[in-house]
Amino acid sequence: MNIRWGAAAVMAAAAIAMSAQADTKPTANGLTFTLTLPKAQQPAPADGRMLLLLSTDGSDEPRNQINHDLKTQIVFGVNVDGLKPDTPAVVDAGAFGWPIQSLTKLQPGDYFVQGVFNRYETFHRSDGTVVKLHPDRGEGQQWFKTPGNLYSKPVKMHLDPAQPQTVALTLDQVMPPIPPKKDTDYVRHVMIRSELLSKFWGRPVEIGAHVLLPFGFDSHPNAHYPLMVFHGHFPDDISEFRPEPPDPNLKPDFSERFHIPGYNRIMQDEDHKSYETWIGPGLPRFIVIEIEHANPYYDDSYAVNSANLGPYGDAINHELIPYIEKKFRGIGQGWARFTYGGSTGGWEALATQVFYPDDYNGTFAACPDPIDFRQYTVVNLYDDANEYILQGAHRTVERPGFRNYLGEITATQRDMNYYELALGDHGRSGEQFDIWQAVYSPVGADGYPQPIFDKQTGKIDHQTAEYWREHYD
Repeated sequence: MNIRWGAAAVMAAAAIAMSAQADTKPTANGLTFTLTLPKAQQPAPADGRMLLLLSTDGSDEPRNQINHDLKTQIVFGVNVDGLKPDTPAVVDAGAFGWPIQSLTKLQPGDYFVQGVFNRYETFHRSDGTVVKLHPDRGEGQQWFKTPGNLYSKPVKMHLDPAQPQTVALTLDQVMPPIPPKKDTDYVRHVMIRSELLSKFWGRPVEIGAHVLLPFGFDSHPNAHYPLMVFHGHFPDDISEFRPEPPDPNLKPDFSERFHIPGYNRIMQDEDHKSYETWIGPGLPRFIVIEIEHANPYYDDSYAVNSANLGPYGDAINHELIPYIEKKFRGIGQGWARFTYGGSTGGWEALATQVFYPDDYNGTFAACPDPIDFRQYTVVNLYDDANEYILQGAHRTVERPGFRNYLGEITATQRDMNYYELALGDHGRSGEQFDIWQAVYSPVGADGYPQPIFDKQTGKIDHQTAEYWREHYD
């Protein structure tokens, strides 16, 4: 749920929330926050990550403003295990944060303050490990909108780490369910229980797909079709397909990523052109699927078998795809399938062709994630000593992590990983570096993915890198 805050709304909401939730009192321990799960919303003890969010931008809720770019607001996180109802969790100077690491470094000023509880559940896996992770609930591993997660309404207040103060927040709001997708003439939605993944995770696990059917599917009941498998991040629905004409009244937005004005209108226009091409007379008829395989570590599994995620590759290729081909009259032969995708999807498309060579007739992969770990973004995992810094003769330089359209560095490797570490330890942030680690690493002694490098210091573990080389390079 996104709330846009106008100036009047901010003032009114802040006044109400201050009286109802922000019970503040001085303490001798500096700036401290207590976050409580009320019994009405959480009747039993709970495990998870308690997140404290601070924002100087009142245009939206703080929970919708946390990322690794220059506009990010502030997050601090602590683990809670067996937290009892009506018993406060404490976030103080010892909590790790992003983009500042400690509350002691907070600049005095007015902030919108919010708490979010990201729930964990206990998994008893078939490999004998017991881990506490955030199960996906249809949102694609996005903690700020996971159904059932608890949060508090934003409160505006003055904070100063030099002044002793305790702020009490009650997380009495519940994030709503994700509405189910509706089938249309061309788009269908499939979800099946995977026996392979259910066995691995020790509980029922489902995977699914959005299916785009060819023009004439219903009027040609004896026709069978080849299959295009599109790989990528968690799909909201079939992408780049819009039967409705572009909305002439759509207010143009601005794409920060591509630095293009009116990008939303461009996309609507292109998506409608795709639809017109799809139903046109000259296009070969085939089925397209976009796979939905969010898991406890990320919005997708990277479509391979791995020690920490289980047999997602086999589940997709030996359970889900045969089911779809049978249900929607696919040809069901390797020569009649191919994969494609870009970025994460580019890596997955290549990996699928490599690990399942007889099941596919080729792949179209664009700008894939690192396929050679001598170039793990800008790091050589085998030869370099540190993920975060370039070591010179007399100085060090922070490695770049993210650039804008001008080539300006907006986040370093350290920045991106500190952002993840604030959201969750043991690789539980639900973000990019943590899923690479979960997919490519062996299981660590604690049951979680073996770290490829130390998140605090950036020191690379070359023994784990050798495992990566042998299994996924």
